Amino acid sequence: MGPESASARERREAAVRAAVRDGLIGARHPVIGLLDVRGVRTAAAALRAAFEEVTAPGTEVLHAFAVKAASLVPVLRLLAGEGLGCEVASPGELALARAAGVAPGRTVLDSPAKTDAELREALALGIAVNADSRQELARLDALVRSAPTASVLGVRVNPQLGAGSIGAMSTATETSKFGVAMRDEGARAWLVRAFAERPWLTRMHAHVGSQGCPPELMAEGVRAAYELAEEVNRAVGGQQVRTLDIGGGLPVNFASEEVTPTFREYARLLDVTVPALFDGRYGLVTEFGRSLLAKSGTVLARVEYTKSAGGRRIAVTHAGAQVAARTVFAPAAWPLRVAAFDALGRPKEGAPVPQDVAGPCCFAGDLVAADRPLPLLEPGDHVALLDTGAYYFSNHFAYNSLPRPGVYGYASAEGRTETFTDAPGESGEHPGGGPNVRFVPVRRPQSLGELVEESGGSLAADLSALR
Repeated sequence: MGPESASARERREAAVRAAVRDGLIGARHPVIGLLDVRGVRTAAAALRAAFEEVTAPGTEVLHAFAVKAASLVPVLRLLAGEGLGCEVASPGELALARAAGVAPGRTVLDSPAKTDAELREALALGIAVNADSRQELARLDALVRSAPTASVLGVRVNPQLGAGSIGAMSTATETSKFGVAMRDEGARAWLVRAFAERPWLTRMHAHVGSQGCPPELMAEGVRAAYELAEEVNRAVGGQQVRTLDIGGGLPVNFASEEVTPTFREYARLLDVTVPALFDGRYGLVTEFGRSLLAKSGTVLARVEYTKSAGGRRIAVTHAGAQVAARTVFAPAAWPLRVAAFDALGRPKEGAPVPQDVAGPCCFAGDLVAADRPLPLLEPGDHVALLDTGAYYFSNHFAYNSLPRPGVYGYASAEGRTETFTDAPGESGEHPGGGPNVRFVPVRRPQSLGELVEESGGSLAADLSALR
């Protein structure tokens, strides 16, 4: 484990202890999300530096964070402060990016199902749009004719390179729903012609997939998009395609603290695979999501009960499918590391005992870990689901009407006495004697009143009035 990984673990352990001590987690709020702000900043800096090392001076590069990975306005604002834009795939994600203060010129709209209204809004605001299909491009034809726009417009292509180890995360398969399939009969000639007929098409986009897709496969997708852009530019006799959007999707190591692959390794792989990509003729857009945030997030939950069944120990916790849907429903593809902490939030000691770590949802498969060796868990202890900063606590699954947990960013406050406010537990001074951690709310815990209203509470009588 490298020094940065060890430091991240130490910050996490200090945050867990402080969260227990300060009442962020407890009987009233038995599950929370924790986000390591320093870790997020470090990842963003690593991404910027990785591409700066390989791109020609003066190359325009936009790193657009994939909002679906963490649809939380404070997170988007934090990343914007670190020089990142936003890649959005819905009206809701666009609204979040705008609420975070992300400029239209640093926002990219990707979606396979954009409506006329979404396209009109994007073009009016000057947001970049990648057309996902021939029919969408025809819609853009009409909209561009009807009103001028400052938007950069492009086409998403599918290089049809095959799948990684997780089919659902592979977006460049032979029959993927995304983009214009490049290898279908006549498709390449149609794409060249489509650009030649539309001088306002200046961007080429390709995204091979995310978790489970090896970097080598991703690099081949970038090469396919680059070669098509070169073909278009030769056909039109000039540099019409000026930007390559190379997507994101760098896989995350969920097996240990180590960050691998790194952004630097990927940028250098691209430099070898597509040597001319970084020569300055093309601007670049990236759309990384999970790889920027996963390692900086932790889901922390209380152990409510323990029991045995068929000789297997089971710890029933408050973290299940509502915060870890992918892990619960596809455990082989999305295994998570689990760390055990005692009732005071200290790392739990003791000989490992195989145990199931179960969630609160009312179906038998609600397990985040099965037969996992951990120090023996007892009621009042805590479990931490590691590497969950992307897609976990930000994308809640409202099974059993379980409320969305609060999410808190944390940072060290070395040598200072901190006052913690906006927390579910007691506020006040916390001098010495424990981890000196400062928390800020990213998303407040959902109240039962808010949950009832979200489920039609104020409309209760209207349905019954129909005859």
